[in-house]
Amino acid sequence: MTRDEAWAVVCEFVQSEGLRRHMLGVEACMLAYAAKFHADQETWAVTALLHDFDWELHPSLPDHPTRGEPILAERGVSEEIRQAILSHADFTGVPRDSLLRKTLFACDELSGFLSACAYVKPRKSIFEVDVPSVKRKLKDKAFARAVNRDDITRGAGELGVPLDEHIAFCIEAMKARASCLGLEGVADPSLA
Repeated sequence: MTRDEAWAVVCEFVQSEGLRRHMLGVEACMLAYAAKFHADQETWAVTALLHDFDWELHPSLPDHPTRGEPILAERGVSEEIRQAILSHADFTGVPRDSLLRKTLFACDELSGFLSACAYVKPRKSIFEVDVPSVKRKLKDKAFARAVNRDDITRGAGELGVPLDEHIAFCIEAMKARASCLGLEGVADPSLA
């Protein structure tokens, strides 16, 4: 499956603009890591885009992502990508034993958290987000409470990247795609 075909699947199954942007945010981070690790960018992009494609169909665990996997199989998505998607949920029992699987897990919760951090900045921009402010927000359990902080920390650890470095890397990746993520910001904060 190509990146464009994966995006078509996302648009077919996902109506929420926020969820689509989340998948694009994960894609931005994963593509940056694919370049760093000299991995296949198309495979990593498809994996990122499809990892939550079934969330609106199956919004509770353990249905997501397990009940979405057969849909992807029917669509011709490779075993490698389907297993990586399954591995981003601990309860599936699919080990994160490849760089693709580890990176998806490491980027999933963090990219969503970085978006939340950007939305509360005066200009609502990823360009205002830095590592110290993210670390402070991680300690604030009331902020973006649906984000699993342990997954963010564990994801960086499983990837073998220090947390601060991982946060900084993903911020930069998301800055490069700020416009399509809706994180480029507003010129006048009073207009936000």
